Amino acid sequence: MKFNNGTKSLRAAIVIVAAAFGVCSEAVGQKSEHYNSPLYSPKYYDPSQGTSNGLPEALQKVGIEQKLGESLPLDAEFKDEDGKPVKLGDYFAKGRPVVLALVYFECPMLCNQVLNGMTGSMKGISLDAGKDFEVVAISFDARENDKPDLGKNKKASYLERYGRPGTETGFHFLTGTQSSIDAVTKAAGFNYEWDEKSNQFAHASAIMIVNPDGKLSRYLYGIDYSPKDLKFGIIESADNKVGSAADQLLLYCYHYDPATGKYGFAVLSAMRMGGILTLLGLGAMGFVFWRRNKKVRSE
Repeated sequence: MKFNNGTKSLRAAIVIVAAAFGVCSEAVGQKSEHYNSPLYSPKYYDPSQGTSNGLPEALQKVGIEQKLGESLPLDAEFKDEDGKPVKLGDYFAKGRPVVLALVYFECPMLCNQVLNGMTGSMKGISLDAGKDFEVVAISFDARENDKPDLGKNKKASYLERYGRPGTETGFHFLTGTQSSIDAVTKAAGFNYEWDEKSNQFAHASAIMIVNPDGKLSRYLYGIDYSPKDLKFGIIESADNKVGSAADQLLLYCYHYDPATGKYGFAVLSAMRMGGILTLLGLGAMGFVFWRRNKKVRSE
């Protein structure tokens, strides 16, 4: 019977090690995803360089030039969804990361997809807007500066879609003058153009994560953002001050790839973590057997 108890302890220790190692190995075999579309790519396409990408003329200057580590103009002035004057820096005063979306509120399609994707991803993580991070959507259409109701309606719509009571203070929909818009879009590397033929803005799609100091930390491209990528980006941008211990462990096994705007599996880090967990497990098993043998000898 005593031997059986020792066997059970051994099995339990093995299960613990295997489970812990599994946290870091669950993504083995996954391939990094790369975006081939120039609209969803971090590359900036300049027709003056003679590079042909098959895009219409209106889209030739559209794209996103990553400026990781660069600061946003926190003194830039805007109006919030209630028409009150604010500064961009107001949303960093609480020391939280900011999820930034550059859109325009009367956009007939793409901007809505960006906001839908962002909100859907936020619903898939345990972190809460207004508590762990702020959400700031800035219209890059200066004509909307005189239409604060657009921002108010957008906020109401996405708060309902988000569906988490008490998060109202975490959502902000801003409009501004052309000079303020230009300051932010230039700092973020967000290039857009007005297309006379379609009577719309041509622009790329992405959301950005900004650290509490106002520096650009992560770019997530496209219109469908992985909750894992968003959560890891917020945790890292918050200097690991949010998220659970399990999140911190899992994050150790992934690294951010600026080329794709995604977190990929870091094999070397996982191997290191697996080695550490294995040693800890062996130490735990050794301790269990030592205690068991000591007890047997004393009897």
